[in-house]
Amino acid sequence: MKKKILWRLILIIITIILAFIFFLPNTPLFKYMPEWWKNNMPHKGIILGLDLQGGLHLVFEVEGDKAVEITTERYASGLKDLFTKKKLSADVTVSGLTIKINPSTPEIRKTIEENYPALTFIGEGGTLVYKISDKEVKRIKDNAADQALETIRNRIDQFGVAEPTIMRQSENEIVIQLPGIKDPKRAIDLIGKTAQLEFKIVDDESPIAAELPQSIIPGEEELFLQQFAGKIPEGDEILFEKRINRETGEIRKIPILLKKQAVLTGDLLSDAKVNIDSRFNEPYVSISFNNAGAKLFEEITAANVKKRLAIILDNTVYSAPVIQERIPGGNAQITGSFTIDEAKDLSIVLRAGALPAPLNMLQNVTVGPSLGRDSINAGKIAGIIGTIAVVVFMIFYYRLSGLIADFALVLNIILLLGAMASLNATLTLPGIAGIILAIGMAVDSNVLMFERMREELRAGKTPASAVDSGYHKAFWTIFDSHVTTLITAAVLFQFGTGPIKGFAVTLSLGVAINLFTALVGTKTIFDIIISKVKFRTLSI
Repeated sequence: MKKKILWRLILIIITIILAFIFFLPNTPLFKYMPEWWKNNMPHKGIILGLDLQGGLHLVFEVEGDKAVEITTERYASGLKDLFTKKKLSADVTVSGLTIKINPSTPEIRKTIEENYPALTFIGEGGTLVYKISDKEVKRIKDNAADQALETIRNRIDQFGVAEPTIMRQSENEIVIQLPGIKDPKRAIDLIGKTAQLEFKIVDDESPIAAELPQSIIPGEEELFLQQFAGKIPEGDEILFEKRINRETGEIRKIPILLKKQAVLTGDLLSDAKVNIDSRFNEPYVSISFNNAGAKLFEEITAANVKKRLAIILDNTVYSAPVIQERIPGGNAQITGSFTIDEAKDLSIVLRAGALPAPLNMLQNVTVGPSLGRDSINAGKIAGIIGTIAVVVFMIFYYRLSGLIADFALVLNIILLLGAMASLNATLTLPGIAGIILAIGMAVDSNVLMFERMREELRAGKTPASAVDSGYHKAFWTIFDSHVTTLITAAVLFQFGTGPIKGFAVTLSLGVAINLFTALVGTKTIFDIIISKVKFRTLSI
C-alpha cells in the first residue's frame, strides 16, 4: 500500500476513534466506564435542547425608563447630601425624570454642574431644572440590560439549573431557556423578582400614624392610599406588611407610615442564608452586611433606639421590629411566614443582587418532556428510514461504487455526531432536521464524482485513471456547492436565534464532514481496492 494512502487511512481511523470517544457520554456504555475515564475524558456529549427535553422559554424586557427614573432619584438624593455638606440651603424635588432645585442661585448651579456633569440644565424660573443627558440615559439603559443579564445568570446558577441558555436579544430583551425545569412558576418568580432591599425608619411620631387602621383586606391597598393621599406628610410614604394568621390562614395587610428615604440598602449585603426559627420552627433569612454596611447599620440602630426599623423588599414590608439598642456586627433577619423554598429563593436573589430595573415578561412558553420524547423518536425513525433508502438506492444504481458511497454515508453520521459531542452542541428539533439533511447530502458529492467516472470509463480510460479524473474534475463543483451552503448556514447562525442556530451548526458541521468523507474517505477506499485488485472495469 502506498504511503500516501496509508496516511489517509490512519487519518480516517483516528477521526472515527475520536468521534466515538466524544459521543460515548450519550450512549448507555458510558455508565460502565471506569471513574478515571469519567473524570478525565469527555463526559458531556451532545446536550438536548429545550424542545427535546422540555423546559421553560422566557423573554423578558428590561424597563430601561425605570432604570433612568431610579438613577434620577439617586442623583437627587446625592444632591441633597452635597448641599448639606457644603452648607447650602436648597430644596431638591424629583418630578418624573427631572430634578428641581429651589432657590436658583449661581453658587448652587455651579455646585451642581461641577459635581454632576451628567445632568443637563433645561430651565430656570426661580427654580433650577435638570435632567440626565441623552448620552447618559443611553448608557444607563445599556448598563441596565447588561447588569440584569448578569444578575439573572447568577440567580439561575445558584438555583441549580443545568445548561441554561441566557442571552441578550435586541437592546433591552433577555432570552432565558431552562431545560428540564420542574417548577416553572418558582423559576419565573425567582428570575423576575427585583429584590430591592431597603431599610427605612417607621414614622410612628407623626399624627397620621395614629389614624392608620390596624389592618385592611388584601386588594384594597390602592383605595386606601387614595383616601390618605392628601394626608401623608412630605418625605413619608405608606407601605404594607403582609400578616398571615397561623391558625386560620387569613391574610391581612398592615399599613405602615415610613420615612421615604432609605437609611440602608441591599447594596451593602455580603451574605444571605436560610435558618430555622427554633421557637416556631419556621424558616427565616439571615443577612450579613460588609464592613461599610455593618458600620452604617450600627450607626443607624444607635441613632434610632426605641424606634421601629422596617425591612422592605420590593416595596413590601417584611418586618418592622423596635430597635432596643445599638446593634453591632452587621447581622439582621428577614422573617415573614416563608416556606423553605420561598426562604431559599429569597436568599438566592439577595446574594445575587438586585435587578437594576424591573423586568416585563414578554413571552412564557413551557415545553413538556413528552413532546420532546416524541420528537426524538420521530427523528430517529426518519433518520433510519432515510439512511436505508439512500443506502439501497446507491447500491442498486452504482453497485460496488454505491457501497463505497454508503461507507461515506455511515462515516459522515459517525463523524457528525462526534463533532457535535466534542463541541457539547445543543441538539434541537431543527438540529435533527439538519442531521437528516446532512444524511441526504452525504451522497451528493459521490453522485457527482461517479457520473464523472462513468464518462471517463466510456471514453476508454482504465478504472484507476477514471477514478483519479472523476475526483479531479468534480472537485471544484463539489467545493463550490459546499461553500455556498456554508455561507447560508453562517447567515442563519448570525441572524437566527435558539433552534435556528442549532440547525445552522448541524448543517455547517455536516457540510464540512461531507467534504472530508467524499474527497478523503471514498477516495481512500477506491485507491485501496484498485491497488489490491486489478479490475478491467469499475463496478459503477
